[in-house]
Amino acid sequence: MTRLLLIAIIVFSAAGLSGCGTDSEAKYPTGAERSTTGGDIYAKPESVFGEEGLLVLGGKKNTPDVITVNSYLWRAALDTVNFMPLATVDPFGGVILTDWYTDPATPNERYKLNIFVMGGQLRSDGVKVSMFKQRGGKNVGVDDKTNRDIEDAILTRARELRVASKQED
Repeated sequence: MTRLLLIAIIVFSAAGLSGCGTDSEAKYPTGAERSTTGGDIYAKPESVFGEEGLLVLGGKKNTPDVITVNSYLWRAALDTVNFMPLATVDPFGGVILTDWYTDPATPNERYKLNIFVMGGQLRSDGVKVSMFKQRGGKNVGVDDKTNRDIEDAILTRARELRVASKQED
């Protein structure tokens, strides 16, 4: 045990002393040095990976944030679950996660929804709902028909919003 402690102390001491140098004064470039270094010393230095940096999965860097989900479906989904507390809302990814909601009529049951709005078109496959239900603190299975009914309610509301917007034009 003492050997291990001694080794740890030596390693930490060596690491701490390795950062100490003899030249501790910070040197800032003067006007003459700036002209010889080729311009603005405060400019962003060039990257090893090129102008755009390292791009992963073929994405483009510095693209503006654009909402790529259908706005009618997005607003309809928010309107449909407006009575439930929201846990996470991501308009760029099209994700709405609600927190647990307890209906006052059934105090021993609670519900949670995950809604995914996909694509930029108003289509029936543009929204996916997953409902979770607990009764007495235990998970209870939810019928697929219930998920489809919520999806249909969102789609109906999205169509209403679209028709209303077309009438305003």
